[in-house]
Amino acid sequence: MKELSELNLPEDLRYTKDHEWARTDGDKVTIGITDFAQDQLGDIVFVELPETGDSFAAGDEFGTVESVKAVSELYMPLGGEVVAINESLEDAPELVNNAPYDKGWMLAVKPSDPGEFDQLMDRAAYLEMLKGSE
Repeated sequence: MKELSELNLPEDLRYTKDHEWARTDGDKVTIGITDFAQDQLGDIVFVELPETGDSFAAGDEFGTVESVKAVSELYMPLGGEVVAINESLEDAPELVNNAPYDKGWMLAVKPSDPGEFDQLMDRAAYLEMLKGSE
């Protein structure tokens, strides 16, 4: 397990209490799980994602990630319609471990309320939450 100081937590992302991250990219938001989450899960062996066109509200479960240790639910950081999924994860779920913010992204959504993004935690707030859970 990594120490908090070893975690990769980019400044340009927003974070949730459930350890998902979100990044704005034009009119869509890309979503995945944090370095902390993948580190806690261990080797990821399967990722279940929704279909393009599915819609979710903030906080809805949108899929699962399975590791050698456990199965964990994935929750939407903000509401919207799924416009893309990372199909590479079907054959290479380990991308979530190797590059959670790059090749290991999970889906992209067109937000129903772009203001929800601003309500997510910034890096400093997420790090404080992690420190509190130690």
